[in-house]
Amino acid sequence: MRQLIEKQVLSLTGLAIGGVDYHHPKHDPGLYGPESMVWQVHGDFTSMLCGGIAALLLQMMEPRTLAGVWDHSNFRQDMLGRLRRTARFIAATSFASEDQALALIEQVKRIHGKVSGTCPYGQHYSANDPQLLTWVHVTEVSSFLAAYLRYKGPLNLDQQDRYYQEAARTAELLGARSVPKSSRQVAEYLEAMRPLLKVDERTRTVRDLLRGGLDGAPHLSPVLALFMAGGCDLLPGWAAEALAVDMSESKRRWVRRGIHGSAKVLRWAVRDSARLRALARMALN
Repeated sequence: MRQLIEKQVLSLTGLAIGGVDYHHPKHDPGLYGPESMVWQVHGDFTSMLCGGIAALLLQMMEPRTLAGVWDHSNFRQDMLGRLRRTARFIAATSFASEDQALALIEQVKRIHGKVSGTCPYGQHYSANDPQLLTWVHVTEVSSFLAAYLRYKGPLNLDQQDRYYQEAARTAELLGARSVPKSSRQVAEYLEAMRPLLKVDERTRTVRDLLRGGLDGAPHLSPVLALFMAGGCDLLPGWAAEALAVDMSESKRRWVRRGIHGSAKVLRWAVRDSARLRALARMALN
């Protein structure tokens, strides 16, 4: 039973794609290392899945970011593949050796170099635009941290700020600039971005695709529906209202209880995550 659950969970992650060796070279700490807040926060599957859903919903409210994904990817036909590729990048830059992490960052920058165009509102976009890279980064790390605080454990303000400071390294290596590096700066950044965000038909399409489950994993639909609701529950109130995904207090309580219960099972079952492989590389498990 444990192995079956683990197999299903890992099918949603970047490990299902392969291409990253987390076991070698021995004792290479990667970009962050086992004592980092990045290893701590990004090592919990439950938090990362809930946070990833919230981050994706927020990201698609920025018209240029949405246009880049809409015009240059097949996510509407292969949402699971899109999520796996994103998960692989985050896992590899968090837990793989430094050389592998840097190589993947350079690969993504080359891919981004081919992604440009004009969004429906007349604005030019480029996936290597430092401003858009900062937006994508902040929505991710703020959502990952919010999910960790809700579903894994408390972190004091110094630990939260250290997480933001550390995680900024990957964003800056990708080309992001003026990256917020504290809880206060992140909150101020998100507030400043609000006037630039929109919810239109394409944004709602992404929302509905996530709600509809993943074509490649129909057997996980009930669990994914729960985690989708958990991602919506993590959104700032203004974003949930704009996306029409706001929930009643009773539903929020039901969702949180369900995810807490699922998390216990997932943490028991998963013995071969990217973090655990990286700990083995460091001879720490």
